[in-house]
Amino acid sequence: MTIDNLPSRPAASDRLRVARNDEPRPTDGELRRLVGLVEHDDSVDPFPVIGWDALVWVVGNATQTAHFLESAFGMRLEAYSGPETGNRDNKAFVLRSGGARFVVTGAVDPDSALVAHHHRHGDGVVDIALEVPDVDRCAEWARTHGATILVEPHDETDEFGTVRSAAVATYGETRHTLIDRSKYYGPYLPGYVARRSNYQPRAGTPVRLFQAIDHVVGNVELGMMDQWVDFYRRVMGFTNMAEFVGDDIATEYSALMSKVVANGNHRVKFPLNEPAAGKKRSQIDEYLEFYRGPGVQHIALATSDILTCVDTLRREGVEFLETPDTYYSDPELRARIGHVRVPVDQLQRRGILVDRDEDGYLLQIFCKPITDRPTVFFELIERHGSLGFGKGNFKALFQAIEREQESRGNL
Repeated sequence: MTIDNLPSRPAASDRLRVARNDEPRPTDGELRRLVGLVEHDDSVDPFPVIGWDALVWVVGNATQTAHFLESAFGMRLEAYSGPETGNRDNKAFVLRSGGARFVVTGAVDPDSALVAHHHRHGDGVVDIALEVPDVDRCAEWARTHGATILVEPHDETDEFGTVRSAAVATYGETRHTLIDRSKYYGPYLPGYVARRSNYQPRAGTPVRLFQAIDHVVGNVELGMMDQWVDFYRRVMGFTNMAEFVGDDIATEYSALMSKVVANGNHRVKFPLNEPAAGKKRSQIDEYLEFYRGPGVQHIALATSDILTCVDTLRREGVEFLETPDTYYSDPELRARIGHVRVPVDQLQRRGILVDRDEDGYLLQIFCKPITDRPTVFFELIERHGSLGFGKGNFKALFQAIEREQESRGNL
């Protein structure tokens, strides 16, 4: 991927036009359908969260990762920071698809702190940044309720306005940057310039493959899940949304435990996993070994058309976990899911899973790890009323993951 006219800066009027970005964000109505947004009164929330701001990655080669996210996943470059803009430490590419924003960073300076982080963890998400209406209020609430404040509230300003932010520590070396950008109209943050790449999608490729982030899953050590659930409840005012233990989330060989916390309107949802006793190593054990500690395991991307999304991604070389045909021929599955918008044989052809709960149903599929280490991967999810996470698919999913672990010699 190359970046058009990288050394030069557009005229001020053009910068403002590009800074505001023509990539449409989902409306609240669309988010209710896409991610299960619910009504919530922020005035009674001690730590109100508007939604996701960005997922910030540390990677070994930001230039190539940005190109991969653009060419395979249909994201669009909208901002950049690097040596050409005065940033001598790293390159950072800001990409967006609807309401989902990723920032991929890679070290330029061999002495950058990013080098040590990447050496230990490999490619992964270091910052789950959240947009909040009042950074100082949230940071003070977090501090008084036991959180570690990594960065104190402060302002950053350029010709497009002022961003106020702070940062709070969470599991492992992951952090939550809290951002108020209500007075800012730039492309991302001060120090970034608006950019577009010269990448041209194939003819017939959809404008975007996914529209929002649905949830972000964290893996933590044995015995730490409840402590981090309590952290999100105590420090950020999140509520328990779901719990999966025992047979719900075990196979013949491995097991894990999972609890889900969410902010008031369910815009931000964090499933938290820890390993459980089993005959062999679970996917969580494998992750903790290769990531060298707790971190983000997978990111669920909400799409309004999972069939087209999967077909497009496969065409671009993205690999998915395989689902055996017996999953689709199981009469219990057929009876449980009822009518869905596409015939089951079309789901079977693509390996898409389906689950139903009291609120509706969902379609989902999981990529294989997108990094060299068997750590981070994506989930694609299409919701039709369901507020769940595919509980009925857990066993089939984990068996598929175990087959991949076995092929890597890690089961």
